Amino acid sequence: MSTVVERQIDVPAPEQLANIFGTNDKNLRIIEDRLEVKITARNNELHITGFESRADTAVDVLQKLLLMAEEGNTITEQNVRYLLDLTDEERLNNHDLPFDLICLTYRGKPIKSKTYNQKRYVDAIRRNPVVFGIGPAGTGKTFLAVAMAVKAFREKLVHRIILTRPAVEAGERLGFLPGDLQNKVDPYLRPLYDALYQIMGPETYHTNLEKGVIEVAPLAYMRGRTLDDAFIILDEAQNTTPEQMKMFLTRMGTGSRMVITGDITQVDLPRDKKSGLNEARRILKNVDGVSFIYLSEKDVVRHELVQRIIKAYEEDAKGRDVNGEET
Repeated sequence: MSTVVERQIDVPAPEQLANIFGTNDKNLRIIEDRLEVKITARNNELHITGFESRADTAVDVLQKLLLMAEEGNTITEQNVRYLLDLTDEERLNNHDLPFDLICLTYRGKPIKSKTYNQKRYVDAIRRNPVVFGIGPAGTGKTFLAVAMAVKAFREKLVHRIILTRPAVEAGERLGFLPGDLQNKVDPYLRPLYDALYQIMGPETYHTNLEKGVIEVAPLAYMRGRTLDDAFIILDEAQNTTPEQMKMFLTRMGTGSRMVITGDITQVDLPRDKKSGLNEARRILKNVDGVSFIYLSEKDVVRHELVQRIIKAYEEDAKGRDVNGEET
């Protein structure tokens, strides 16, 4: 039978407790509710009371949060929930934190990976010429890829940044949009613009765009080119056809790196068209220098409700598969 125990953690810097506890102690309440423990602060100590296994888990989570605070991270509810999810998977014993500094924005704000899968993704981009980042919305696939591109550009590892997406839309047609072709495709490239704006700043972004150092263009513009000394990102790759994916991958020139991102659950192609991303997973899975990193709802860094929405859709899709219905 489980025994109620009290555990104690020394806090070398009590001023960090406000960061760990969160606004109105929300972070603390999340830990207490999930693990059914009671946490109190006394002087330079945290006291945790609860059933032995749950109290020990709370100690592990709080020690990780203390370490995160010591490294200058602002603790969020998402951080706390993520660590608690890891305890459910018995993965919290890994002593390395997932927070990996990538670069600073033009305002000096650090951009870091926030989950272990995000860290694996960033590490893979550092090591491999071609990386596929596959996962649902909100997992940071595109933003982290753009951050790594800016880092490589700042360090003069590449001379250009090229960002592209297929101009395939969910339930709409380009012909219905006003303006010329560039006006029509701009809405589909907006997430890429936004990421560059946030990291580089509008002035630097526009200057580099005018110089041709940054190129943001629909995928069709890549045909027939060889892209040397460039960091090339293909976003929304689930909406490429196999022919488009092959075309894109074979544009790679000397000194270049590629990151391909997509969500295989959000394909907007006609039903009779195969996804180039799915085909690439099958064809390239054993090719040296090509890495596939998969992110899940646990890596979502948006509102926690996004995690629950994604999980609900995944469970619904699994249920339909089991019943033999169309997904």
